[in-house]
Amino acid sequence: MAHKAGFVNIVGRPNVGKSTLLNHMVGEKISAVTYKAQTTRHRILGIISTPEYQIVLSDTPGILDPAYKLHETMMKYVEGSFDDADIFLYMVEAGERNPPTWLPERFRQQGVPVLVLINKIDQISPHEVDTEIAYWKEFLPEAEIFAISALYGANLDQVKKRIIDLLPENPPYFPKDEISDKTERFIVSEIIREKIFLNYRKEVPYHTEVIVESFKEEDNLTRISATIYVARESQKIIIIGKGGEAIKKVGIEARKDIEAFVGKKIFLELSVKVAENWRDDPKALRRFGYEV
Repeated sequence: MAHKAGFVNIVGRPNVGKSTLLNHMVGEKISAVTYKAQTTRHRILGIISTPEYQIVLSDTPGILDPAYKLHETMMKYVEGSFDDADIFLYMVEAGERNPPTWLPERFRQQGVPVLVLINKIDQISPHEVDTEIAYWKEFLPEAEIFAISALYGANLDQVKKRIIDLLPENPPYFPKDEISDKTERFIVSEIIREKIFLNYRKEVPYHTEVIVESFKEEDNLTRISATIYVARESQKIIIIGKGGEAIKKVGIEARKDIEAFVGKKIFLELSVKVAENWRDDPKALRRFGYEV
C-alpha cells in the first residue's frame, strides 16, 4: 500500500475550538488553549505519523477583521492555509450563524475535500444537533458534516478515519518522530502565554507577548528564562501584581505544564518588559517572530 500524507488545515472563527482539536488529535499540548478569542496568533502544525500515513494538522488564528498590524499578520497565516490544503476542516461551534459569505466559493476554488466540524455538541440536545447539521449542509452542500466535541473527544475517531481515507498518496513531509514544526522554545512560550490569558482579565492578555530568552538543559533540570512583553507601563504593573503574586501564579501554573511537556523538572524565571504599542509596530512584530 502506498504511503499517504497531506496538510489538513483547520479554519474557523476565533474560539471555536481549533487548538483544542489539534492538541487532542496529536496527543500533546502544542497550541495554547483558553476560553478567550484570539488566543492563537501563529500557524502551528501538529503531526500525526504511522508507518502508513502522516497527517499534518494546521491550526490557524480565527478569521477576523483586522484592527492592528498583528491581526493583519494573523490573517496572512489564515490565507496561507487556504493555499496548501489537501483537506479543510472548517470548524464551527453549535449555534454559530452568519458565516463569511465568501467561504463556499473559496473552498470551491481550492477543489479539495471540506469537512465541517460542528463543535461543542456536549452543550446541546440531540434534536439541536440535527438542526445544526441541516444548517451547515445548506451552507456548504458539498461538504461532509461531523458533530463533535473536541474537548471530550466525541466522534473524533470518525473524523480521523475520514481524513485518512481522503489523504493523497505522498511521502512524509516531516520526520516520523516529530509532532510539530515548532521548536520547544516556541511551545514553552505558548504555554506561558496561555496562563496569562487564563489569569488576567479584560484587554491585558491581548497586549502581551512572550519570548523565551534562554533554554539550558542540565542533567536533571532545564533552566528557562522568559520575558513577558506588554504594550504599556500600566500593564507591566498588572502582570507583576501586588508583591509579585500575579506573575508568581503564572509561573507556577506554566511550570507544571512545561514539565509535563519536556519530561523533566524545570526552573522557570519570568520577567516583564514594555515594548510600546508593539501590536502596531512592524519592527517589534518581526522581532517577536511574526511574518510582517
